Amino acid sequence: MHNEEIIEVNKNYWNEHADLWFGTTALPEYGVRFPTEDDLHLFGDVSGKSMLEICCGSGHSLLYNANKGATDLWGIDLSRKQLDNAAKLLAENGCTAKLICAKMEEVLDVPKAYFDYVYSIYGIGWTTDLQGTFDKIASYLKKDGIFIFSWHHTLNYCIGWSCEERKDIFDEGKLVMTKSYFDESYFSMPVDDSEIILCNRKISTYINALAKAGFVIEQLAEESDQASLNAEGDLDPKTRKAKMLPISFCIKARKL
Repeated sequence: MHNEEIIEVNKNYWNEHADLWFGTTALPEYGVRFPTEDDLHLFGDVSGKSMLEICCGSGHSLLYNANKGATDLWGIDLSRKQLDNAAKLLAENGCTAKLICAKMEEVLDVPKAYFDYVYSIYGIGWTTDLQGTFDKIASYLKKDGIFIFSWHHTLNYCIGWSCEERKDIFDEGKLVMTKSYFDESYFSMPVDDSEIILCNRKISTYINALAKAGFVIEQLAEESDQASLNAEGDLDPKTRKAKMLPISFCIKARKL
């Protein structure tokens, strides 16, 4: 399947299901069973800062940063329905942002060398052109500007609970390798009554692409939240998994 076909499938999913995800995985949350911005403090003081969000979704992260004092907010998203929801949310809370319906893979109609921050909360992994997307993000940032993004951890899609026919292992709380860590091919995943298309990139793929785009990494977080790590007793499978491996990761990088 070509990149444009993948983008179209994913765009259709978000246009049809945006309301189901309204307000989920947005700042201060970075991801599933993962420390929040209140724990990590990756953004710091954003008062008066210019910020561009890639895959802004329902606008909740934009609203979060507006409430933190950011004064120049921009958001792009593939889905018109997501942007409609974001515009409504921001208006209801007396906030404004420049919202653009566009693919992150294309050159955006935004100023170059302008932003203090570009960020993406569980959005950057949707790109069909990682290197090109990082190169473009670098062009939008000022020198020493900050790029922060989070996504599913690669191991989360590679490791799962043993299947029913090996219930003896499952009962011992064992996880098994279900997919090669090195397999970065695209795969279709059924979600709700539809499907999405993703690829599971290695952590090194993200790091090397950042370096090539002219970023230096300041922090890589790949951990689980304390609630999951400290949970005891008869736990659900997702919490048990989070106690053993990271479900999400987050990178803070600075443009050189």
